[in-house]
Amino acid sequence: MSFSFPVVSVESAMLDEAEQFNQNLIATIQALPDQWQFPPSVTRERRMQGASTFPAPELSPNAETLSIPGQRQPIPLRLLKAPSGAPDGVMMHIHGGGFVFGSASFQDAYLEARSRATNLDIISVDYRLAPEHPFPAGLDDCVAAALWITGEGATKHGWRKIAIAGESSGANLALSTLVRLRDTYKTAPFSCAAFLSGFFDLGLTPSARNWGNKPLLITTRDLNLFAKHYLLNGEDRQHPEASPLFAELHDLPPSIVTAGTQDPLLDDSLFLTSRLQATNSDVEVEIYPNGCHVFQGFELGLAKVSLSSIDTFIKKRMASQF
Repeated sequence: MSFSFPVVSVESAMLDEAEQFNQNLIATIQALPDQWQFPPSVTRERRMQGASTFPAPELSPNAETLSIPGQRQPIPLRLLKAPSGAPDGVMMHIHGGGFVFGSASFQDAYLEARSRATNLDIISVDYRLAPEHPFPAGLDDCVAAALWITGEGATKHGWRKIAIAGESSGANLALSTLVRLRDTYKTAPFSCAAFLSGFFDLGLTPSARNWGNKPLLITTRDLNLFAKHYLLNGEDRQHPEASPLFAELHDLPPSIVTAGTQDPLLDDSLFLTSRLQATNSDVEVEIYPNGCHVFQGFELGLAKVSLSSIDTFIKKRMASQF
């Protein structure tokens, strides 16, 4: 039996660019202090100041911060309106950062580009972070945001079609949100989903376990520490709401799953795709050669190809919903 690895064909110049970028990124990270020598709160502040792998976030003047009720405290949402003024719907976005880092305000430019390309309003969720707020706090916030977006928010803003997307741990939370909405709230309001470089198994898939200490954005140690901080109360790493690869995955919306071959979490995307296919779900998978973890967040030819494909997928699936 032959196995067809779903690698997207791209120009050789893009492969060379991505490979050179990877080497430069490794060198940059190696020159920085170990992020784990600081408490997570300090590392978050350093990232806000640009004292990390990434520059300080550039906030868009077009973004609006909303606040909705949460279980324990208000949940901030970042709203970017479609430039057309007549959106075709809304996309709920969940940022990555290993459940420990990240913010809804870190990717205004990235989300504005997605809004222009899809003609969707975008809501990004500032969910609570671990270890101060361990599992299931972040998921609870994402579910509350989803219920608001599909309920009061949809009524207020006229959103009839709704997509969901996330990167890395954000993809984990997006998938777990869909499952909880289906099982607890008996609702399936999303037209489609996009999962980028998802962290779907906190027990670590083989590619994550075998990656080692090469600091191409994340390492095996990072992934273990993310899981440890998130599951601070000792929950089973195979708990289906913590590791949605172990959840029942039937009756989910059409989805696109994407990762790069130079991503420790490659197996997470491949395994998730197989599980979705086993339920006869409508799922597409795209694996990009030389792509690092969440390579779509960088200025790369590879990223432009991938994002164009994701945007097209979302537009087509949204257009097919009535």
